[in-house]
Amino acid sequence: MGENTGLGQESKEQDKAIQEKREERRKRRKRSQVAAYLTLVCFVILFAGLIVVTVTMIGKQAKEKDSANASVSDNIGNLIETEETLVKPEPSDIVQEQTPEEKLDEIINAAIEVMPIEDKVAGLFIVTPESITGVGTAVQAGDGTKEALNKWAVGGLVYFKKNITSQEQITEMISNTSLFSRYPLFIAVDEEGGKVSRVAEAGLGTNAGSAQSIGATADPTQAYAAGQNIAGYLTPLGFNLDFAPVADIHNTEDSIIGERAYGTDSTVVASMTASMVQGLQENGVSACLKHFPGIGSSTEDTHTGLAVTDRTAEQFRAEEFVVFRSGIDAGADFVMVSHMAAPAFTGDNTPCTLSKAVVTDILREELGFDGVIITDAMNMGAITEYYEADDAAIQALKAGCDMILMPDDFEKAYNGVLEAVQNGVISEERINDSLRRIYRIKYADRLAD
Repeated sequence: MGENTGLGQESKEQDKAIQEKREERRKRRKRSQVAAYLTLVCFVILFAGLIVVTVTMIGKQAKEKDSANASVSDNIGNLIETEETLVKPEPSDIVQEQTPEEKLDEIINAAIEVMPIEDKVAGLFIVTPESITGVGTAVQAGDGTKEALNKWAVGGLVYFKKNITSQEQITEMISNTSLFSRYPLFIAVDEEGGKVSRVAEAGLGTNAGSAQSIGATADPTQAYAAGQNIAGYLTPLGFNLDFAPVADIHNTEDSIIGERAYGTDSTVVASMTASMVQGLQENGVSACLKHFPGIGSSTEDTHTGLAVTDRTAEQFRAEEFVVFRSGIDAGADFVMVSHMAAPAFTGDNTPCTLSKAVVTDILREELGFDGVIITDAMNMGAITEYYEADDAAIQALKAGCDMILMPDDFEKAYNGVLEAVQNGVISEERINDSLRRIYRIKYADRLAD
């Protein structure tokens, strides 16, 4: 009985050991399965991560490509816009070029700015060659003329029949005079046609005939042809300013103007005057309307003394001003003011030349003339009997005149004006205003440069 019990006990122990081994193998299988599952999950996660990264990179590259394409498109668009801007700029971006007139003004202002005051003042005078050289009758321009122009830089010279002996002589004289001057000069003459024809009377041109005879045709083309004819022989000699045409109306029987006027009808005289202006200026010679406000109603000669008109302001505006407006509209470079007294405008017997009411208020402002206003010759009796040369020149400039013609004593007139500017009686800017008008004519040919 004891042996069997031992064997049974041993058998049980063996069975237990077997069970434990089985349990151990089961646990090992389970752990292996779990590890396998974990490995699979990790692999799946890793694979998924790789897919996400790949997709992200592909998307990023696509975005970068799209961005690059967009940038290129933007750049092209910008270039197109830039090109369109260059081709069709906005009005606000356009750089405005100077007009020829603005360029001319710039040249003129630059020239005036560097002028000494002595030259500025001298530039307001047109004188005879005798008045600056001291000779009895000037027929040549040599060292005396050169020294005179170096001392007094006058704005111009006026010549008469006595200064002309031959075509070669006057041409050389004018040429040398112009070369001796530091500044451009007006080379002037009275060449109206008829009895006032200095050059034609000297045998160097065909007399154009009197204004009266031309006006009698009632054909403005005849006045144009007269201006064309006169300019045709003045220009080759060197003249560039003609104190013509006469814009006065022969409106009283004993008018001092006589045959120098185109007629008695303001409409006819206006058309003739305008055509004469065009005939001169279209052929290289500046025209000068004279004698504002119109001396046709006067029977007295300002060459010898005081002349007074009883014309009313209404009469002047209805007739004489029609003529002067016509000449101004035709582009006349100059207007000459008369020494006649017109109490209807001035209230007294002050010569129109010295009256601000006539020169500035009416001619400059009412009629709108923006060219050069010049006095009649200041050596006439209407001035010399009542005024000193310096006082008359100062009063004329203060009235609004730009240039002084032939003062009775040039040196005295010049020194008087210079002193007036230096003392502030006349401002330098006032002198500059006149010089700008003067040089706009002298430099007019530069508009074509």
